Amino acid sequence: QVQLVESGGGLVQPGGSLRLSCAASGSIFSIYTMGWYRQAPGKQRDRVATITRGGSTNYADSVKGRFTISRDNAKNTVYLQMNSLKPEDTAVYYCNYVLGPNSVLGSWGQGTQVTVSS
Repeated sequence: QVQLVESGGGLVQPGGSLRLSCAASGSIFSIYTMGWYRQAPGKQRDRVATITRGGSTNYADSVKGRFTISRDNAKNTVYLQMNSLKPEDTAVYYCNYVLGPNSVLGSWGQGTQVTVSS
């Protein structure tokens, strides 16, 4: 019911850009707020951005002004456009359904690796 597959990660130099995609299966997608999360090695998983079903967005201070979350309900897909990437953005990025400030609906998938390095 809550199958999510992330893609689009890769290796990029500081200042570069990447666009991540998250494809959802099932009919639940359009109902919920969606979020992007990231986890660096040895660190906790943190929420990066969220977008409601109506398109309202929220960003972590660390990415505000650089990242843009969007969604296409017809395609059951949420995107994360990442610009002006910094080495500290290096992490595995995950998407999930957002239930609250510290809660998600689905299990965590494999994510997609983003590495920012010169």
